[in-house]
Amino acid sequence: MKASAVLSLLGYLVVPSGAAILGRCVVAKRLHDGGLSGYEGYNLENWVCLAYFESKFNPVAVYENLHGLYTGYGLFQIRSPDWCDRGRNLCHVTCSALLNPNLNKTIECAKKIVRGKQGMGAWPSWTLNCQFSDTLARWLDGCEL
Repeated sequence: MKASAVLSLLGYLVVPSGAAILGRCVVAKRLHDGGLSGYEGYNLENWVCLAYFESKFNPVAVYENLHGLYTGYGLFQIRSPDWCDRGRNLCHVTCSALLNPNLNKTIECAKKIVRGKQGMGAWPSWTLNCQFSDTLARWLDGCEL
């Protein structure tokens, strides 16, 4: 039983060669450098938590909703019907630009989203996993910004 649990865990930890998964501290640094720390009153820990629960720190993640209602793009899984060129394009960006590991366009678009009336509540995963968390500080543990 222990062996199967260890093998299962290893399966989650192994990342295919060439994958773009970023480390937690790399994500934190890029978000910090992009001006998200304290943006609209949300600390950096909230943004790193959001990135984890949206994409597991994968800036090239693409998720298609089962019902075909939207596709999420990039680190924050920014949704196509509203924010990129496969919809209303409120961020004035191509959806593919949201898949760049430098995160510049992703950060610009996230800033626009969070300025809306829902703030970070625009992401249900933030509301469920980060909003009232008393362990947010752990997202920056050991990171040098």
